Amino acid sequence: MPVTRLPISAFIVCLNEEAYIGSCIESLSLCEEIVIVDSGSTDGTLELIRTYEQRGWPIRVFSRAWPGYAAQKQYALDQCSKDWCLNIDADERLDEELRNSLPHLVAVSSDSVGWRIPRRPYLIGFGYTPRNVKERSNLRLIRRGKGAYDLSRTVHEGIVPDGAVKCCNSGSLLHYRPLLLDEQILKENKYSTLKADHHMADGKTSQTWKLVLNPPIYFLRLYLRNGLWRCGAAGFIEAMTGAIYAFLTQAKISQRDAIKRRTNIDPSGTQIGENR
Repeated sequence: MPVTRLPISAFIVCLNEEAYIGSCIESLSLCEEIVIVDSGSTDGTLELIRTYEQRGWPIRVFSRAWPGYAAQKQYALDQCSKDWCLNIDADERLDEELRNSLPHLVAVSSDSVGWRIPRRPYLIGFGYTPRNVKERSNLRLIRRGKGAYDLSRTVHEGIVPDGAVKCCNSGSLLHYRPLLLDEQILKENKYSTLKADHHMADGKTSQTWKLVLNPPIYFLRLYLRNGLWRCGAAGFIEAMTGAIYAFLTQAKISQRDAIKRRTNIDPSGTQIGENR
C-alpha cells in the first residue's frame, strides 16, 4: 500500500553514523524530503545512504566541513524545501505514536509555528525508557522560515522560533546510542568543556552555589521528576551521569575563573636546574 507522505523535510547532520542512520531514515517514511548533511564520513555512512536513495527514498545529500553544531544544523535547515522542518539526529528515530501524530502536528493552525517533542533514551540493561519517562522536550518541528539557530551557541543548540510553540503529548523521539560509561564520560567531558567555554565567552563567572547545588539538582530532576527511578539501576546510572556533566561544567567554569584571578605559579620559586 503506497505511503502518503506529509509536507515535512527531515534534516540530519552526520559524521560516521553507519551503525545508526539506517534506522533513523526508516522512521522518516512519512516525510516528503530527507536532507542529510555529512561532515566527511569515512565509514560506510554515505554508501548506506546511497542504498536508500536507490530504493526511491526522497533523500538529498550535502557534504560540508564541520563549522560547529549550530552552524551545520542551520545549513541543513536552509536546504529544506517543505512546509515543515523536522530536526532529528542520526541516532534518533520516531516512535510509532509520534509517527501517527505527525498528520495532526502539521495540520495545526497558523497561530503555532512549531512543536516541542520529548525524547526517550535507550538505557543499557533496560532498553528504551517507558512512555511516561522522558527527557526534556525540545523544539524539533518548525514551520519553514519561522525559526533559526542561535549561531553563538557551541553546545545544546536549538531553534529560536518566531512565534508560539506547542508541546507534543503523543509520541516521542527514541535515542539509541548505548555507550558504556567509559565512552559516555568522555562525551560528557567534551560537552561540558563546550558549555563552560560558552559561558566564559558570554562573560559569566563562577558561582560556588552552582558548583555545589547544580549536580544534585540535575540528578533529582532526572531521577525523580523525569521518572528515571522507574528504570532500576540503569535509570540511576543515567541520572548520575547527568549530575557528573553538571559538576564538570561548573567545575571547569570555576577553574577557568580562578586562573584569570591567579596564575598558576610554583610558590617555592625553585627553578629547574637549581641546587644540583
